[in-house]
Amino acid sequence: MKYYFFLALISFTLISACKTEPKAEPTPEKELSIPEKIAQAHGYDAWKSVKEITFTFNVDKDTTHFERTWVWEPKTNKVTSISSDTLVYNRKSMDSVALERNSGFINDRFWILAPFNLIWDANNYTSEHKEGQKAPISGESMQKLTIVYGNEGGYTPGDAYDFYFKDDFVLREWVFRKANQAEPSMTTTWEDYVTMEGLKLAQDHRKSEEEFSLNFTNLSVIKE
Repeated sequence: MKYYFFLALISFTLISACKTEPKAEPTPEKELSIPEKIAQAHGYDAWKSVKEITFTFNVDKDTTHFERTWVWEPKTNKVTSISSDTLVYNRKSMDSVALERNSGFINDRFWILAPFNLIWDANNYTSEHKEGQKAPISGESMQKLTIVYGNEGGYTPGDAYDFYFKDDFVLREWVFRKANQAEPSMTTTWEDYVTMEGLKLAQDHRKSEEEFSLNFTNLSVIKE
């Protein structure tokens, strides 16, 4: 009889303890920054599984055409450059020839993967976010994120970019301002989006009232 009474007492104690035990508060999710929201809107979560990305960078102005093709393996940082000749190099160890060619790669990659650079370069720029800003080409009211790179390091130190986007955080237009000057150095759209393996990529960038298109062809994405 004492044995059963002892078990009942233990059960009562456990139940009482469960009733009085404070519930652990759920850890609040960290609010994403504006650059992170832009990157996520373009499929940044899928980037970690990308084994290889191929793209041809084209510039068409009036009757002239320029192009160069890149194959990038981000896991190893191996780059294949195809233009007038073919050069294969690794960005972890570059000689003078590779360094010169890599400046073109950085430029062309930025035009298609700039939303991801907002995360990759997060420690190298300052930023400012504003709402209700007039987009320079469409004239629509959009949000604007301005980033200004530091004055040291990189291929274009001190340069500024104004990104224009709506509530879905997908880029619609942008302005490049060399050395953070007030006047735009170049203003184009972000359009003709395609989704590949989870990446949302803009295939075309156009200026206002000008026969100009900076566009991408031969796009392919291979995942692991």
